Amino acid sequence: MRKWFAHKNLKVLAPMADLTDQPFSQICRQVAGKDFVIFREMISAEAIVRGNEKTLKMCKFKNNERPIILQIFGAKPDIIAQAAQILTDKFHPDGIDINMGCPVPKIAGKGKAGAELLRDTKRAVSIIDALKQANLALPLSVKTRLGWTDKTDILEFAKQLETAGVDLLTVHGRTKQQGYTGVADWETIGQVKRNIKIPLIANGDIKSLDDIKNCLQITGADGVMIGRAALGNPWIFTNTAPNKKEFKKIIICHAKLHLKHYGENSMTTFRKHLLYYFKMDRLIFSIQNIKQLRVELVKLKTLEELKKLLTTF
Repeated sequence: MRKWFAHKNLKVLAPMADLTDQPFSQICRQVAGKDFVIFREMISAEAIVRGNEKTLKMCKFKNNERPIILQIFGAKPDIIAQAAQILTDKFHPDGIDINMGCPVPKIAGKGKAGAELLRDTKRAVSIIDALKQANLALPLSVKTRLGWTDKTDILEFAKQLETAGVDLLTVHGRTKQQGYTGVADWETIGQVKRNIKIPLIANGDIKSLDDIKNCLQITGADGVMIGRAALGNPWIFTNTAPNKKEFKKIIICHAKLHLKHYGENSMTTFRKHLLYYFKMDRLIFSIQNIKQLRVELVKLKTLEELKKLLTTF
């Protein structure tokens, strides 16, 4: 079994819906090299088993993106096990991760998946049991939260997952009720780390190199998972910052990969990434008329328009 988590102080790209796709994964790998791990955006176990073409396309990756982990969400142990087997046979990822932390109502509410499994730990353990019985010969991990409403729920839940056979645990330092509000509780993540023997990845409010250092120190975790702070800033996985020339080059390269993957008319869906690249609270350059530039970014329809706009700063 290939253990992608064997390194200490690991850096991990978080699975973000509609964002951690193949083009963005490739850009992060291009910028940061091999010294981090990619978790792809979560995918539906039900859709995989049905053979949904759009979902299966979301799972595809290039070998130069490795190590790469495919994340599944679902509520039925047998369906999740089938989906994991399909992904293993078809794509050969470096690991399978189960989402037990998504707070979105259509996932955690009606869907009875994601963070809902924090309230149905028996089902959660059954999912792990089904996956272990499938003998995938891949590391099995779980991404979850501190609890539904009580942040101490994770202490017992983590032990249950470890006993069931999970190889690694990622904990986001908020409850389901908090969503993405408030401050991530690294201290409680540290309690979890001291309570289990398997590797643990800390997640939540990691926005800079200083945050990475502080989070690792407070939690004692084996690594950190970085989400939105990586959007428009793949350099967060390195100890370097780009100059303007490299900054522009990476944006153009990302746009080309996006258009190749989604089609020549997909610049409209790339705009969300452009806004992150030019997010005012993280830009390392002084750019005149930045507000007007951001207005122009959401009007772009072609790669040529983007190239022309980038010559203005």
